[in-house]
Amino acid sequence: MFIHVACFRWNEGTGRDDVAAVASALGELPAAIPELRDYRFGPDARLTQENHDFAVVAAFDDRDGYLAYADHPAHLRVLTEVIRPRLAARAAVQFET
Repeated sequence: MFIHVACFRWNEGTGRDDVAAVASALGELPAAIPELRDYRFGPDARLTQENHDFAVVAAFDDRDGYLAYADHPAHLRVLTEVIRPRLAARAAVQFET
């Protein structure tokens, strides 16, 4: 299994409706990208102040599945139109299990 984790820190002024729009757009991706085996995302629980605001965890069969997701037009649209306009910082990691 190949795992992708992305964490986002939102721009000042990003509100609940903005986060709901991100979640809604991300929620459409599993139906559009067959390489996704498991897809989870959501806002931080706010247990520590240093955390990012939102995370995405995606699972694929292999690296090729991740690469198909990364370059998929539906994923790129969500990144470009929904996430990046609200994004202050991003951290990501991919690993095999």
